[in-house]
Amino acid sequence: MSGVAVHFGAGNIGRGFVGLILHRAGYQVVFADVVDELIDALNGTPSYLVKEVGHDSAEELVDDYRAINSRGDEPAVVAEIASADVVTTAVGPTVLRFVAPLIAAGLRKRADGAAPLAVMACENAINATDVLAGHIRSSVPDTEWPAVAAKAAFANTAVDRIVPAQSSQDGLDVTVESYFEWAIERPPFGGAEPSIPDATWVDYLAPYIERKLFTVNTGHATTAYHGFARGIKKLSDALADDVVRAAVEGVLGETRRLLVAKHDFTDEAQQAYVDKILQRFANPYLPDTVDRVGRQPLRKLSRSERLIGPAAELAERGIRPQHLLATVEAALSFDVPDDPESVELQRLLRTLTAAQAVERICGLEPAHPLYADVLAVLERRVGRA
Repeated sequence: MSGVAVHFGAGNIGRGFVGLILHRAGYQVVFADVVDELIDALNGTPSYLVKEVGHDSAEELVDDYRAINSRGDEPAVVAEIASADVVTTAVGPTVLRFVAPLIAAGLRKRADGAAPLAVMACENAINATDVLAGHIRSSVPDTEWPAVAAKAAFANTAVDRIVPAQSSQDGLDVTVESYFEWAIERPPFGGAEPSIPDATWVDYLAPYIERKLFTVNTGHATTAYHGFARGIKKLSDALADDVVRAAVEGVLGETRRLLVAKHDFTDEAQQAYVDKILQRFANPYLPDTVDRVGRQPLRKLSRSERLIGPAAELAERGIRPQHLLATVEAALSFDVPDDPESVELQRLLRTLTAAQAVERICGLEPAHPLYADVLAVLERRVGRA
């Protein structure tokens, strides 16, 4: 056994991706979550299955794990962190500030001579571990921070695996696509990386993070929002629609242009990556829906996220991102009553002026080269929600 890994977030991604990979690496995984029913189910069940679907389907058993309610038994979580080898998260970027105090408390209790704790936030966000480290820093007195910081190695990651919504009949079992990638930056470990054979260790992570965010996440969202606009329910059916497919290919052509210009990817290599992503989205064995993929539109329309982020950078380079702008407009029509962010988005569109909405929803200032185009999009939408 490689040691103990504490993982925050025992949901489908936690069990079907990060927890699985850590289990494969020989770690005993300690799941930490706030959902009572989920923690009880994990503690009452000795194992669960991860079902990989696609052209090469397979099943893998995950066992030898434990689970702790991180809200109801904070001391137990802190004690686990104090002696663990790895801490990971898959809770969503906005939840990192809530788990940070527990990690901070665990680091403060960690023995001075212990090996540094590997801390990695596995979220769909750029440099999420840096964000988590900032929250941890805020939880520690200034006088103690140097000693606490020395007890951890904070490494950013880029994670990629499609984990669709699951049937309630599956229990703890998780259905996932067969493809995955977990890229982790190497330098923070100083040559002493944790043993995770399925991870991809890289010296410079930024290109991998942006390639994933601006291809997989941007393309996924584009498929969902244009599919929703055309009344299509299943994600793979949306991509099979000629209009949606053309919209997605247009967007990924724009992000390909940006990624090739910024990083060392060749145009041919990035196009091959795009082609692979489109094959993954079209996987008919994944029971994914446009409602699930499109959820949290406010986050996805924010300044540094998958739509406005690349569109803004293209505009700064003098390129008008017409396909991304069309997707922004489609996203503004995303109206799913059981998604709180969708409800809030529609409320904002009813109550704000177009100029207020550009700044509030998309985080753009009037001086930005993308502002006028996004303002025009909002002017067609405000008051109609």
